[in-house]
Amino acid sequence: MRTTIDGVPVIGVMATSGTGKTTLLRALLPRLRDAGLRVACVKHTHHHIEIDKPGKDSHTLRAAGAQQMLLASPGGWALMVDAPATDGDDFTTLVRHLQLRSLDLVLVEGFKFEDFPKLALHRYDLSGALEPPTDATVIALASNQRPLPAAAVPLFALDDAAGIAAFIIHHCTQLSALRADTART
Repeated sequence: MRTTIDGVPVIGVMATSGTGKTTLLRALLPRLRDAGLRVACVKHTHHHIEIDKPGKDSHTLRAAGAQQMLLASPGGWALMVDAPATDGDDFTTLVRHLQLRSLDLVLVEGFKFEDFPKLALHRYDLSGALEPPTDATVIALASNQRPLPAAAVPLFALDDAAGIAAFIIHHCTQLSALRADTART
């Protein structure tokens, strides 16, 4: 299983729609930031996205033939890339568009079939009783089932953002120590 991309730990959050992936990530991000981690998020969607607006100069330049359009402002920048549909499916290529040298962690929502560590979320009212994970990439579970059942991987309450954040921080620390040990040998 691939635990990093270019040395940056990658952890996914996977679940069926409506389970609370974005809600959990929104609760985790301030805790991870407060712990000193610089975090990027990657979200997969099955829907076509268009962040540019017709009539704006950037949209006009893309329509005229620019395959990449970087829009810069004093508060940030956005890169819009027109690419064949298959390019959007290559996870590693997409993540390498991030400024990885300035990150400590990449959190991923979606891409559940990719080979990187994942936190699987479970909502009892949507899926019934929690089943043991069959996906070897699942390194932890979070569920709202009460009581929480025994599990072969760490198991958290779905609303335990502090505990899950601590687990993620510990996971990143272990990967950093492993990289440091490997670099010394």
